[in-house]
Amino acid sequence: MGLTLTYKLLSAHLAEGKIAGLRQAQSSRGGRDFAKCEEIGIRIDQTLTQDATGTTAFLLFESMGAGRVKTQLSASYVDHNIAGFGPENQTDHIYLQTAAAKAGVYHSRAGNGICHQVHLERFAKPGVTLLGSDSHTPTAGGIGALAIGAGGLDVAAAMAGGLFYLTCPKVLGVKLTGKLNDWVAAKDVILKLLSILTTKANVGWVVEYFGEGASGLSVPQRATITNMGAELGVTTSIFGSDEQTRKFLAAQKRENDYQPLAADADAEYDRVIEINLNELEPMAACPSSPDNVKTVSEIAGVRTGQVGSTGSLQVIIGSCTNSSFADLMMVAGVLKGRRINHMVEFSIAPGSREVLNMLAENGALAEIISAGARVLESGCGPCIGQGLSPADGVVSLRTFNRNFPGRSGTAGDKVYLVSPETAVASVLTGFITDPRELPKLFGIKYPKIGLPSEFVINDSMIEKPLSEKDAAKAEVIRGSTIVVPETPTQLPDNLQGQVLIKCGDKITTDHIMPAGRFLKLRSNVPEYAKAVFNCFDEKGKPTFAERAMELKKKGTAGIIVAGESYGQGSSREHAALCPMYLGVRAVIAKSIERIHKANLINFCIVPIVFAEPGDYEKIRLADRLEIDNILEAIKNSDEVKVIDKTSSFEFVGKLKLSRRDRDILLSAGLLNYTKKGQRY
Repeated sequence: MGLTLTYKLLSAHLAEGKIAGLRQAQSSRGGRDFAKCEEIGIRIDQTLTQDATGTTAFLLFESMGAGRVKTQLSASYVDHNIAGFGPENQTDHIYLQTAAAKAGVYHSRAGNGICHQVHLERFAKPGVTLLGSDSHTPTAGGIGALAIGAGGLDVAAAMAGGLFYLTCPKVLGVKLTGKLNDWVAAKDVILKLLSILTTKANVGWVVEYFGEGASGLSVPQRATITNMGAELGVTTSIFGSDEQTRKFLAAQKRENDYQPLAADADAEYDRVIEINLNELEPMAACPSSPDNVKTVSEIAGVRTGQVGSTGSLQVIIGSCTNSSFADLMMVAGVLKGRRINHMVEFSIAPGSREVLNMLAENGALAEIISAGARVLESGCGPCIGQGLSPADGVVSLRTFNRNFPGRSGTAGDKVYLVSPETAVASVLTGFITDPRELPKLFGIKYPKIGLPSEFVINDSMIEKPLSEKDAAKAEVIRGSTIVVPETPTQLPDNLQGQVLIKCGDKITTDHIMPAGRFLKLRSNVPEYAKAVFNCFDEKGKPTFAERAMELKKKGTAGIIVAGESYGQGSSREHAALCPMYLGVRAVIAKSIERIHKANLINFCIVPIVFAEPGDYEKIRLADRLEIDNILEAIKNSDEVKVIDKTSSFEFVGKLKLSRRDRDILLSAGLLNYTKKGQRY
């Protein structure tokens, strides 16, 4: 029996655990018994960080005393906090620039582009393992890398030479057949898959694309699909490396980085889904979840929240999902000689300076500007709530990857996720429009944009690390807002706590730790922690942070209770770090997403899953809970008994922990675990 590409790359990087025999325990429905899948540790070749998560990651890396990075290549990017509201952003940038130079890390300066786009262009290689402190790190799966998002502390450990640990995944094979029709995009492929799998219950899977349809997609198209695969909640997504990969690397003047990679012809997947690209049509994720997917033809005519109404429309093309040269050349082709609808606010954000330069040199940027577009800096910007928030009630079409409630910066927003094709069609009409209507409406033929034979390369804004000799004399500059994060304390044997909040399903890390105007506080945990769960705070009542700190002063632990898929979305470890600072010691939920669960463990917050989901209904806000002998349970058991002292009942919580997870919790977090001489 042959191997999937995923297992080939895991095997090539395996340092701890076993991959042999993974296909035992097949059920009649297919697929392995997940309970029998073991934890493995893999070597990491490359890492990436960005400024919103990287500052903390570098502070933690320094705390490890590791000196210089031990990876083949590590890169630090500045792409999130680039607007510079107040001194905090540039203070972070200067720290990252100097810390990276000293630690042996490449540094991409503000304005050079979004980390995933730039890494795909300049550093990612087929066959490498890449760990990034950003949940959209799987973008590099489009070039054949095994690229995984993680919390900053896990990335810091990998930079220090440590392994990355994960449950050996199941592999979902997505067989693509046929060929995309005109006006149908790679974005529609991943939206189709989200409509099938949703954002829940996909933890522990890798999505591997194969088939004739996959062979016909360019690397940028593949990267769009693997990027937004993060919304599925899977470990990562990956394509093989083939002639399309070689052409992309050759155009980037990196052909020596190419190697062919594919699953064995007789590889068996745990599940296979087939998508016929010939039958695919333009799709949209409707407000307010990436899996609320409909066809564009179903919602055509919408603007300002109503079908056929007059009113405004906002459209933004950009983000790490859809800001490639090909995406924006297609937009320029549609807009050439035309004007956008007068009721549309339209902006573009090229994904990298490379893309922006090429658009400027060939005249495409002038076409887009002449049509009425605003040009934003090459960065994350509105995708993370940094500007361009829509007006109340105004529909916003975005080529982004997430439309969680309020992520745009507007409460009650109406954000739709669409392809650049759908976005540019709607720019011309003033309402959501199926791009297949453009030939009839405006006589526009589909601009078929191929991969350029040569990209214009200018790496002047990527700074190389200092030599070891020069690094020894270099100073790392830490401004006043650079605050070393607090280290977790040991868990008590008898955990007595109070329910600080009771959340519903699909609570994202945006709910827990807002971005937008608060993002500049990420290097200062005491200040940033004041915003924890602020979206649920009620005017005139104590905030979550205030209530948590009051409990902490009394020596009582804070406990979070939640429903399904708690912690989905961004990898931001502050969603664990800041609650830890506020005294939270346990999360009890129906299910917890992979990256967030790892972050909770790293900061010594115990992740507990209800054994009986109905027990969730019995717990009330402010109930006092007690877990006796929790340290013994963490050490030797798969469950804990939780007593609700207020409501006078008890229930069982499951501890789904590996041996290493248990050791980290018993050591008071990953940083303390490493300081005790354990392996990273």
